[in-house]
Amino acid sequence: MADDGAPGRERQKGIFEDRILTVPNLISLLRLAGIPVFLWLIFSEENRYGAAWLWGLVGATDWVDGWWARKFDVVSEFGKLIDPLTDRAVLIVGIFAVGVDGSVPWWLVVITLAREVLVAIGGLVLGALGGRRIDVTWWGKVATFGLYFAFPFLLAGASDVGIADWFRWAGWIIAVPSLVYSYLSAAQYVPLSLEALKEGRLDRAEDAARDEPT
Repeated sequence: MADDGAPGRERQKGIFEDRILTVPNLISLLRLAGIPVFLWLIFSEENRYGAAWLWGLVGATDWVDGWWARKFDVVSEFGKLIDPLTDRAVLIVGIFAVGVDGSVPWWLVVITLAREVLVAIGGLVLGALGGRRIDVTWWGKVATFGLYFAFPFLLAGASDVGIADWFRWAGWIIAVPSLVYSYLSAAQYVPLSLEALKEGRLDRAEDAARDEPT
């Protein structure tokens, strides 16, 4: 028997590391492809109820690609890029679209997207300064998951289906705490960013020390 050394899992990760055509990446791309269909439903077909169901489905499956990648060790560099990009695009494009459509008030759109813009700018600044990457906090995951349901519910609540009022109330009940959680998570990123910046500088100092001639 050949000596595998350790390990099949490590070899498997190496095999898939730089691949694009993996199941998780396909799931992310399919979710991303749902955005133009959503826009077509809401603006061309004026089918708010159908658009709400599609948006809810695409949003509710945001965990599937990441879970599959970790479960079957098919993490790839492309996946690390496309997964969070898809999550943000689904949320931001959808929220802006329902604001334009008039399904939700603009003040809610502005409050929600302002937080996303602040966090995105903070991440860019942190990266430019050499800070380490910050993982999404628990509060951030809860907020995103809640918003993925709140806005489709509000969109369905603005449709002409018989249970539209139920969707509208449910949407607001979910939206309020989700927004609170989203800003709590944004506040958490401040000390986390300072720590990540400190660690990044330490890493660069250690690398520089190792590169110095002896």
